[in-house]
This record gives sequence, C-alpha cells and structure tokens, in this order.
Amino acid sequence: MINFDYVKISSPKSAIDALNKDAASMFIAGGTNLVDLMKRGIETPQKLIDITNLPLKQIEEADGIIRIGALALNSTVAEDETIMKKLPLLSMALKAGASPQLRNMATTGGNMMQRTRCTYFYDTTMPCNKRQPGTGCGALKGYNRMHAIFGTSENCIAVHPSDMCVALVALDAKVVISNRSSDRRIHFGDFHRLPGTTPDKDNNLLRGELITSVEIPVNDALAKNSLYIKVRDRASYAFALVSVAAALDMDGNTIKDARLAMGGVAHKPWRLTSAENFLKGKTASEENFKMAAFVAMKGAKGYGQNNFKLKMAPNTIVETLKTVSGLS
Repeated sequence: MINFDYVKISSPKSAIDALNKDAASMFIAGGTNLVDLMKRGIETPQKLIDITNLPLKQIEEADGIIRIGALALNSTVAEDETIMKKLPLLSMALKAGASPQLRNMATTGGNMMQRTRCTYFYDTTMPCNKRQPGTGCGALKGYNRMHAIFGTSENCIAVHPSDMCVALVALDAKVVISNRSSDRRIHFGDFHRLPGTTPDKDNNLLRGELITSVEIPVNDALAKNSLYIKVRDRASYAFALVSVAAALDMDGNTIKDARLAMGGVAHKPWRLTSAENFLKGKTASEENFKMAAFVAMKGAKGYGQNNFKLKMAPNTIVETLKTVSGLS
C-alpha cells in the first residue's frame, strides 16, 4: 500500500470542498472495500477524506418516504424496526450480504460504491478494462463462472457484488447526491452503469459529489409479500451466483403489482421490468411464474463456465415467486 495523507471532515460541504481541492483524493467511510483495493494497488489515492463524522446516519420516515443516511451502517439498517416492518426486502438482502463483522463497518453509501469482485480486476498481472482501460477483458475467454449473463459488452462481463442494491432497485429507491451548490436525485436503477465501452465507470456519480441518503417509498401492500433468495456456493459469507428480490401486492390469488430484481447476473443490479409487467393482473400459479421467468431471461448470454446461470436464474425466479406468493 502506498503512503497517503489523511484528513477527517465534519460537514458535507467541507468534505466536498476537500475532494475538489485534490484530484488524487477519495472519500473513505467503513473502508471494507476501499482498503482492500488499496492493499492490492488497484486504488492509489494520495489523500483519504474520512467522512464518518458527517451527520448522515439517520433512518427516518416522513410523507410516505423512508430516508436512510449514506453513513448508516448496514447492520443498523438491517435490524431497524421500521425497516424490518416496512421494507423487509431490504433487511433480508442486507442480512444475506455479508458477515456480521462487515455489516458493522459497511455503510449504505459505501455498499453502493463497492467495486466488482472479478478475479481479473483484483489481479494486477492480468488484463482488465475496468482496472486499466484498453488492456482487454481476461474473463471473456478465461475463468468466468461468477460473471454476467445480462448487459455485457466485449469490454467487460463483471458483475456488481451488492445484495443491498438489488433490493433497493426493486423498491424504486432514489439516491440523493450533493455537490457544492445543490442536491440532485437519481433513480436507483440509473445510478449504476452497464459496462459498454467504459467499464471503468461503475456509476453516474460525478467528481465532486457526495451521496447523502437513499429515499425509498413505503408500500405496505408490497411489504406483506417480500422475499430475497440468494444462491451461493456456501451458506456463510459468499457472493451471489444468482439472487432474486421479489415483492408482490396480492388480492387473494391475483397479483395486483410486482417488483422483481436480480443480483449476480449483471454489471449493475438487474431490474426485471418486463417480468413485472407480465405478472400484473395474473393469477399466482407455477405456470405464470415460469412464463415470467422466461420473459425475464430475454437477452441472457453465457460465456462458458457461467452457462449454468441460464438455468439457475429462471429456476430461482420461479422458486422465489412461488414462496413469496404462498404457492409453496
């Protein structure tokens, strides 16, 4: 790890000013991802701006919106009574996402900003367009068992590692972002990027901006039937091979509304809008769930070692929908 300067900031404005003054600086909060990247020489900031003292740890509800501060710990959010009651999908995803030790350090904003765990990204001796643009994608014809089946490009087939973000995209969350002069809100589904020709850009956060909170609309009907299923290699802390976040608004056996998203399958949390639209007004049945999964898999592509996801993903969608609807 290189030597670096360190400063601790006490206000959002001071944090943004400090970032703008030094092009080689980065924010740090829990550091559960950034410190690893620095140890491996993937990130090399000359200055770390510690933002853990900023007043951004709130979890509050007002006007049908739950606001979660960017520095709220994953463990705090997962166990919060309001979150468990009104956003159980988010609580389930967070508890599936990491070990208790990591959840006690990781923050909401940091979780959103974490980078892929692709082995080629972490190995600085291997080609990786995400780490070093123009060098190629080692995973395309290499070891790609954990990699994406949706939204890929010839430049990158890495997946986004977060479980929390899968729930947030399904819940129609918005990200609140501050700069020196104003705030802006961006739909969660638009925050992260697909690789395209710029796989080194993970998200649409601009230089000089700070994530301050996440806003999630309360929907009591969807909260009643929510489930997060994560398929992984071992039951303890592991990244998803495939995960599914589902929430259904049921009227008897009829699906009035649906929210579906997947993890472990794309460079960003993958919202299944077409499958949601298919399910609206349908009866909860295995046949309809299989058809929804078929619709959801349109455009999926395997790269050899991850071809099993082409079967695992729809099967997980069906199993999640059967369980959350009470069919199984």
